[in-house]
Amino acid sequence: MAKEPRLEDLERALALKRREVRLKRWIREGRHPLEAPRPPAELPSAPPPALPPDPAYRAEVEWETASPRWWFRLPRRSVPFWRDRLLLAVEVAAALGAMILLFRSWQTLQQLQGAPARAVRATPSPTPLIPLLVLPGGHRPPTAAEEPALNLDEIPEDLRPRLAVLPTPVPITPGPRSPARIVIPAIGVDAPVVPGTDWEALQHGVGHHPGTANPGEPGNMVLAGHNDIYGEVFRDLEKLQIGDEIWIYDSAGRAFRYVVAHKQVVRPTQVEVMAPTRDPVVTLITCYPYRVNTHRLVVVGELR
Repeated sequence: MAKEPRLEDLERALALKRREVRLKRWIREGRHPLEAPRPPAELPSAPPPALPPDPAYRAEVEWETASPRWWFRLPRRSVPFWRDRLLLAVEVAAALGAMILLFRSWQTLQQLQGAPARAVRATPSPTPLIPLLVLPGGHRPPTAAEEPALNLDEIPEDLRPRLAVLPTPVPITPGPRSPARIVIPAIGVDAPVVPGTDWEALQHGVGHHPGTANPGEPGNMVLAGHNDIYGEVFRDLEKLQIGDEIWIYDSAGRAFRYVVAHKQVVRPTQVEVMAPTRDPVVTLITCYPYRVNTHRLVVVGELR
């Protein structure tokens, strides 16, 4: 015996049928199912009341047409909102950077205040001063009333009062690492290197200025020689070109190759060319021009 349908089932079937009929009519009219019904063309001023959508159908349509839902959704913000947030982040980062810079500056200042004593102990050899008012290599011999290492004619009058504060030259004792010979193939130089750059020392060859570096050591090795007297050892020094070789031999016979990096003409009072350097270099000094000797020719070579 067949079971009779219940009243609830009949009502639900009727509602589904009505919804199907409405959906077909809306599709023919080109309207979205969730839109309100359009008024008839013949009665634009008094549209009929819209039928309330079926809750079950509305839920199904919303489920089918809705965009994918994520587990969270960011709130929509305007462009000015994100621009203000970006500017705020930049300002905060700039403030933090300024604070870090001030803190590092304070640390550096504290280190510098207590650094002198430690720096002296950490430095293997103290940086030599330049106890000269003019560059070595002068061609005029000192008079009998002057010191053997000085020539007052080449010292400007405004610098002569400083002679009293210059330290007394310390006698040089050559060691196994002291320069003993210089060879420059490009200009045919092969001469001994003697300690000191005073007038007496330069009579015997190329002089090694006291306190400057030895061959191969970090620092500035200063060598001076005459260009028009006592063998004219540096007569052709101006002919050197960038890239030419300068060979320096120490007392133990070891050879060190330097390559000319640059050359310049300076005044005799520009003693800064003898300043210490961090890299191993050799500085060759002689008078310039030939037989005029109002300036100095300086050639610098780098250890290679």
